[in-house]
Amino acid sequence: MTRGQFIALEGGEGVGKSTQTRLLADALRARGIDVVVTREPGGTPGAEVIRGLLLGLDGEGWHPRAEALLFAAARADHVERLIRPALSRGQWVICDRFVDSSRAYQGGGGGLSDADIADLHRIGSEGLLPDLTLLLQVPPAVAEARLSLRDTGGSDRIGGRDAAYHARVAQAFARIAEAEPARFARIDAAGSPEQAHAAVLSALSSLLSSGLSRS
Repeated sequence: MTRGQFIALEGGEGVGKSTQTRLLADALRARGIDVVVTREPGGTPGAEVIRGLLLGLDGEGWHPRAEALLFAAARADHVERLIRPALSRGQWVICDRFVDSSRAYQGGGGGLSDADIADLHRIGSEGLLPDLTLLLQVPPAVAEARLSLRDTGGSDRIGGRDAAYHARVAQAFARIAEAEPARFARIDAAGSPEQAHAAVLSALSSLLSSGLSRS
């Protein structure tokens, strides 16, 4: 059986990852592709428990090293129990965040080295990377406006960090995408969801062509 494709959507707070994940899954299913939609942290029962520890609003939070270890542990379970089996079955996996979020948040935002995060990923998830990573980007003012509408009940522990932290995260995402252009497609998500979705499908055109030709 042909292995499925692994697509990750990345970006900072308020860029529209959840909306684009849903639109992409619907578009792929309309093409007859078997799709698994998942998220990080989370995706499996064990990883969802860790998600609660990481993002809950109570308490002072985690030191960046502890935070990175928890993310790596959740990802290891996610990869082993959900992502690799789905890919082996020929399904396409669409994941809302993956290892590049750790590189941007715990690395760029929290100050850990990219090498240390890569080591955790190599040990925990055997270095698995998406076939394509879609980096959604919007100007800070657009993200802030969207978050003010979305997070009326308060942000999670990481989303609620200060503007300087999130600026470092955005800069880290941009550096990572620039350094690995073969794996990344940068999507201007500042316009309507439909405009961003069209850009996502355009970025996926070669994978779609190859996948459909094998089916």
